[in-house]
Order: sequence, then structure tokens, then C-alpha cells
Amino acid sequence: ELRDLASKHLNLVLVKLDVANPSAIADAAKIVEEKLNGMGLNLLINNAGIYTPTASLETVDAEDMIRTYKTNAVGPMLMAQVFLPMLKKAAQESTEKGLSCSRAAIINISTILGSIEKTPESFFKPVISYRCSKAALNMLTKCQALTYGDAGILCVALHPGWVKTDMGSQEADLTVDTSVRGLLSVLSTLSEQHSGSLLNWEGKAIPW
Repeated sequence: ELRDLASKHLNLVLVKLDVANPSAIADAAKIVEEKLNGMGLNLLINNAGIYTPTASLETVDAEDMIRTYKTNAVGPMLMAQVFLPMLKKAAQESTEKGLSCSRAAIINISTILGSIEKTPESFFKPVISYRCSKAALNMLTKCQALTYGDAGILCVALHPGWVKTDMGSQEADLTVDTSVRGLLSVLSTLSEQHSGSLLNWEGKAIPW
């Protein structure tokens, strides 16, 4: 489906990437930099994530925890490190003032399941490795906001809702279309007051 889409839109370029592999991230960044042809990168969305539905406190093991952290928390950290020069270039060369996605931004796709305060409401699905890795991603987003804000880069974590995907299953509340339309609407409204926040697909703040 992606290849079909790319064949119809010449400005859409597909780049192979495994966020759990540091050398693959570096290779992808080189390709993106070449395609940008001297321009900066305005928007980096870290969307890759893995989930073990059966990971309870009784069954989760070290291997699953480490594998999940590697993709869900370490991957977004390395992506930001490698793409940072391109994001800084976009921020420096932009005529926009303040922080916004049209200037330069890192958007980490997170989840309400990473909210410690909200855990009692959803703990009927323990998914320990997923929850812990996403709580780590939320902390990473806050740290990125405090570090990269001075360079003009907005950093926000977004919860797309419970979506009917392979991960979310058909039990989920939202269609992909509804979630994506909501997220795109939120992206267009983000500013410095949102940097370092966790928001849902409707733009409402989620407590840590």
C-alpha cells in the first residue's frame, strides 16, 4: 500500500528503517539528508512501537522488557539524536517565531497506558513491558523539550487513542481515519505551551 501511494506522489519517499538498529537509523538519516538537498527537517514523528499483550507481572521476562524498551524508548531517543542537526537547521532557517510543527518538532507517539496516574483505570490490561517503556518515552519527551527548546524545536508526546490496528485490534474504539485526522488537527495547533506535554488525539492533556 505504501509503495502504491509513493508511486502516485513523487514527493513521498519511502526509506527503510529499523529503530531498534542504530546503524539502520544512521543509514536512514543519510538518505533523508540527501533528499532534503540542503534544507532542514521540520517534523520527526516517532511512531514505531511494539506491544506484548500477554506481559503480566507474572509472565513478563527480561528479554521482553529489553526488546520493548529498545523499540519504544531507546529508538525515539536515537532518532532524535541522529536527526537533530536537520531539525536545528529547519528551526534556524524558519521565519516562524516560537515553537511549532511548521518550524521544527519531534513528536513521540505515546499512550495513556504510559500515564502513572491513569493506570488504575486501565489495569485490566497489565501489558507491563509496554506500559513501562511508554512511561520512559514520556520522560524522554519532557527531557527533550527542556533540552531542544532553546534550539527552536518543539517536543510533544501524543496518545492516538485506542485504534483499530494490528496492535489495537478490532476491539478498539477508534478507526485509523478518525485518529489520524485528530492527530493532524492537534499537530497544527501545537505551540511552546504544549512542549514537554502528553496530549491525546483531541488535544486534551493527559496527566503523567
